[in-house]
Amino acid sequence: MNIFIKHMVSQRCKLKVKEELSNLGIEYLSIDLGTVELTNDITPVQYDRLKEVLRSSGLVLMDDNKSILVERVKNIIIRIIHESEELPRINYSDYISEQLDYDYTYLSNIFTEVKGITIQQYIINNKIEKVKELLLYDELNLTEISYRLHYSSVAHLSNQFKKNTGITPSYFKRLKLKRKGNLENL
Repeated sequence: MNIFIKHMVSQRCKLKVKEELSNLGIEYLSIDLGTVELTNDITPVQYDRLKEVLRSSGLVLMDDNKSILVERVKNIIIRIIHESEELPRINYSDYISEQLDYDYTYLSNIFTEVKGITIQQYIINNKIEKVKELLLYDELNLTEISYRLHYSSVAHLSNQFKKNTGITPSYFKRLKLKRKGNLENL
């Protein structure tokens, strides 16, 4: 039996779910972002208790099929952009469709209906967050970041960054340095 959990987006979330399952005596085979594969079916009482303890941690046990599918799409995107060292060389649409074994148009329509934005916009938003993270770590320059995240050019990355944040990547980096300098003076 699989259960699906909304807002489960990090290792910390996975550890919390693992802890709560152990506390409730619920055995599982695996825990992944947004999904737990249980060893056996759980009782309605266990399900309700799990739902309650997860909610207190900001996690939501899902039972709506559309929401479950959207969470699965989101988790794939988060995994490939934020956790993978190398992004897939195929189109995101093909990759997502292949991973979930659904037609991309169907997934896209459901995603937009539930989230109010397109899968493509969600991907762009996550890529911009990853750019910010990489800029903050200051380990890669814009050319390297652009290559790593499969932008066609630094100009494309910069335009998309400015469109989403209202500032350029170089200005974002200057703000970071300015804040860091102010913190060191405290």
